[in-house]
Amino acid sequence: MGITVFVTSDFDHMSEIAAAIVTKKILETLGKKKEAVLGLATGNSPTGLYKHLARAANDERFDAGRIRSFNLDEYVGLPGDNAQQRVVHPESYAYFMIQEFFGLLRNKFIETSVPWGSLIDQKRLIRELKENKKDWAFRGTDAGKSIAIRANPASTYLSWIRKDILDGYRRKIKAAGGIDLQIIGVGGRGHVAFHESGIPFKGSSVMLVKLDDNTIANAVKDGHFPTAGDSPNYAVSMGAELVYQAKTVLLLANGERKVASVAQSLLGGVTPEIPISYGQIYAEKGGNLIYVIDRIAAKELLANQKQLKSKGVVLKNLVNNS
Repeated sequence: MGITVFVTSDFDHMSEIAAAIVTKKILETLGKKKEAVLGLATGNSPTGLYKHLARAANDERFDAGRIRSFNLDEYVGLPGDNAQQRVVHPESYAYFMIQEFFGLLRNKFIETSVPWGSLIDQKRLIRELKENKKDWAFRGTDAGKSIAIRANPASTYLSWIRKDILDGYRRKIKAAGGIDLQIIGVGGRGHVAFHESGIPFKGSSVMLVKLDDNTIANAVKDGHFPTAGDSPNYAVSMGAELVYQAKTVLLLANGERKVASVAQSLLGGVTPEIPISYGQIYAEKGGNLIYVIDRIAAKELLANQKQLKSKGVVLKNLVNNS
């Protein structure tokens, strides 16, 4: 289906345009089958979109009771004595989704799922990794790496993480028929969810990730944690291979911090150093990739429109029409 880039004037305009696209896709999907399956992201980028979507659902423009959702990622290592406390921690992604989207809906989704990172005790995880070094290996070229647990580890705890937490989430998505529309944001280094820069694409389904120092620094910079020492060091996350199996992928990006990664993802080659560049492979295989970005994030794309056109990317500048 190719790649389409919508350039919008600002965050509000981006959110409005994205919500209109998502609403249309939901209606198209519900016209063909009983349920629509959404993939959802956290972070600042989709918050405006979620408010518009909740309003559309509450105005009965589509039936929220026919939607099932799966989130991209969740922290491992949030403060709390048990899984319940970690799930409701104010910085958990489960809490974020309730606050920013699910709690705004009058008619609730069939089911909402967030990766089960809160079930993992970070202190025990660190101990098990240290004591069972033959059970796993790092995959990645930078500070942020996935932790590949081998098929039959000696550690029963690591075995449980692999089979139930990681593979279990992938199986749940597959049982739902896959994701119809996946919403993603983009990290400052081009990562999608916690598929950090440098983690290989191959085998990146649902991963246990050791977070990049840059990701932790941004979480502190954005006000989510007071210091790097308070931030979780691990996460459970969908990887690029799974993210880009959705029928449609919609990427949101706004602001100066996203300029380089957005430009490199479409103007450069496909590389694990810029995980969202995998979208080029996705589109070549028939996927429907949509970027909805503000004029600041689009700066380099707007300056290289001929190159985009030569690569088959359709750019629609909505700034003058807003």
